Amino acid sequence: MTQPDLSSGPLALAQDEWTARRDAHRERVDTLIGAHLSRQTRGEKHPVIDFLFTYYSLRPAQLRRWHPGLGVRLTGPAAREYWDYSGYHRCGEDAEADPRLLTQRRSMLEFTERLLAGTAARPAQLGCFGLHEWAMVYRGGEEAVRHSGTPLRLGPDGTDAVVESMNLRCTHYDAFRFFTPDAVGRNETALRREDQAAREQPGCLHAGMDLYKWSYKLAPLVDSDLLLRCFELAMAARELDMRASPYDLSALGYEPVTIETPQGRADYVREQSALAERAAPLRAELLAQCRALLNR
Repeated sequence: MTQPDLSSGPLALAQDEWTARRDAHRERVDTLIGAHLSRQTRGEKHPVIDFLFTYYSLRPAQLRRWHPGLGVRLTGPAAREYWDYSGYHRCGEDAEADPRLLTQRRSMLEFTERLLAGTAARPAQLGCFGLHEWAMVYRGGEEAVRHSGTPLRLGPDGTDAVVESMNLRCTHYDAFRFFTPDAVGRNETALRREDQAAREQPGCLHAGMDLYKWSYKLAPLVDSDLLLRCFELAMAARELDMRASPYDLSALGYEPVTIETPQGRADYVREQSALAERAAPLRAELLAQCRALLNR
């Protein structure tokens, strides 16, 4: 849903209209994460999908909650559902996102705008080959393996040999910070949190994945249609991330991207490029919403 023109006040949605959107959103979420929720009830771990709810902090119930974005008033008796939701306020019998959030989230909006604008302005770098996951276990022994019960495709020695045979070119701090001590010095650049906005680039798988994070951190100012499209991108990026990782996920039905081979590296770059192209319009849309909110 495109952010409305608020010059003449909030856009009021009739109950039939907004509840239909809310219900469609919930159905879409349930389709995407139904298998994850079923595994949760059985206490089963999943090394690919669980990341979207462990590393990222939004819970499934929060993802199911539909937000129309700032400046949209939900009308009718069903709006009472939103009266007690964080970030909303009651308007008579209606509900809408609280404009005071613009002040409360100002620093987050400014950081996100700066990060997204800088990322979009840089050329994509496509030569990392997903080696960040390999660097997270490099010479780390059993304690460095991040997914208990999931074997390394090439074993510890073979994994270390792959890292030693190629350059580490990671540009994403939140991947770099999980490198083993022996891998840190092998990266072309020593990354720092304070440099994140100056180094993020659009070819990075995790920069695209994190569009989901920035969207939910700004909810309910940002609408849930954009949030969910960013989540779908994050799901696809996470799958490539782990298919190119050193882990053997064949038992879960994931075909490896063998980045230790020339063909595997070519396959990775092709899929990485496709995801970067998919991320670009989402980044532009989220950036536009940040700027519109900052200009209110």
